[in-house]
Amino acid sequence: MTIFKEIIEEEYLTIAETKELLTDIETERALDEERELRYELARAIDHTNRFAVLDPEESLELVESLEELEKVTEPTAYKIANLLPQDRDELRAIFAQERYSLSGDELDEILDIVARYA
Repeated sequence: MTIFKEIIEEEYLTIAETKELLTDIETERALDEERELRYELARAIDHTNRFAVLDPEESLELVESLEELEKVTEPTAYKIANLLPQDRDELRAIFAQERYSLSGDELDEILDIVARYA
């Protein structure tokens, strides 16, 4: 038997936003001392603590700045904000699955925006 689940709503989050949400959950769980964190939740918290570089407000500002560019879609802007690429090769990897490629100037423009926040 196959069970299908319907997606009701979808929202992109930066790692910084996710960290903030998970910290709230962790705090609530800490107040209820009898409940331990599930393995998956503990791993997610560890991951966000390790990789969240920006605060949530900065990460959203970065996403907004990136979305102003013509060839940067919302999902791609969130990927860039989460990965904070440092050079053209890292940035090209993010765009590898797109049906278009960016010129050197376009890549540099994105990297300049990322450098303002990173």
